[in-house]
Amino acid sequence: MGYLVGVVGKPNVGKSTFFSAATLKSVPIANYPFTTIHANRGVGYVRIPCVCRELSLHDNPVNSACVDGNRFVPVEIIDCAGLVPGAWQGRGLGNQFLDEVRRAHALIHIVDAAGATDIEGKPCTPSSHDPGEDVTFLEVEIDMWVFNIVKKDWEKIARNVEASKLGLEDLLEQRLSGLEITKSQILEALRKAKLSKEKPTGWSDADLRAFIRELRKISKPILIAANKVDIPEADENIKRLQSSNIVVPCCAEAELALRRAAEKGLIAYQPGDPAFMVKDPASLSPQQQEALTQIKEKILAKWVSTGVQNALNTAFFNLLDMIAVYPVQDPEKFSDHEGRVLPEVYLVPKGTTARQFASIIHTELGESFIYAVEARSKMRLGEDYVLKDRDVISIVSAKKRG
Repeated sequence: MGYLVGVVGKPNVGKSTFFSAATLKSVPIANYPFTTIHANRGVGYVRIPCVCRELSLHDNPVNSACVDGNRFVPVEIIDCAGLVPGAWQGRGLGNQFLDEVRRAHALIHIVDAAGATDIEGKPCTPSSHDPGEDVTFLEVEIDMWVFNIVKKDWEKIARNVEASKLGLEDLLEQRLSGLEITKSQILEALRKAKLSKEKPTGWSDADLRAFIRELRKISKPILIAANKVDIPEADENIKRLQSSNIVVPCCAEAELALRRAAEKGLIAYQPGDPAFMVKDPASLSPQQQEALTQIKEKILAKWVSTGVQNALNTAFFNLLDMIAVYPVQDPEKFSDHEGRVLPEVYLVPKGTTARQFASIIHTELGESFIYAVEARSKMRLGEDYVLKDRDVISIVSAKKRG
């Protein structure tokens, strides 16, 4: 799957509920801090329109599911326990949790949009806490965590840059190798912070913090999942959050209820749908009927969806700028060597070339790449062809076709 999205935030805001709704993996869910003692990993799904409808094909997916023309592509999610202010100094459960998201390429920050939990994650009167403070504190925690990693060897790194031909971006890439931070991201952060990479010994701590802040924005982009929209006090807070953040209003509890009801066959519902259908009203208990009515009236009628699926899609397609590409072996039949039509779909970064895509499928396929074929037009493509979203591609190599 490759790219990893971390679900982060303070205690008691619904992170585990969000994770469970997104993956349907059973995790401890309770109304108190530090319910999640160890990070949970699971597979969620982004939802995209499958090309099968456009091409009038009956597909036979292998690595993903296609339901009524909607393709559900697996993605990896990690749910970390709640952070509290000072975590970078070891407070609460501390750096252990920051360490769990070190390989995350993007973060979904679950925020109590109703302001019904204080900065420590303890319940309080709705709207008595500003969720904007939670956004700021999490950014500071991550910034200080990365700052300390770099600061530990900063003087040595800076001297080496000025005493040799080694580039600052190369040394920092080595220092931050465990955080999935690339050289290009470091260079972009240097540009945005307007700092000289040739004279780093002249940087102040404030300069280094400014660089780290830009690097965090680029390498660990954050989406705010404004949770608990079923509570009226959330409305105004969401408007304020949207003024300076990418925000998806959501109700993880409602999504989890709908997915479990669908799993039991009580309703017809696909993640991300704006509505659901009760299959047999007589089979529902009064409590179930009331719960579904509340979800319909308070969540779906007002917000169009529960927001959980939207948050996952936004993280991968907006924050990470991914596209969906369908590899086939036979461009005439849109199938693999076993005759399965549109068997796979890959999420790859925008800008991926045909040869790079071949290497993603298999290293040998990239090494022995000859050309690619765009299956719709049957046009032959060179190694530098930049893939587009929803491309159906056949790779021709010296070894085999993919």
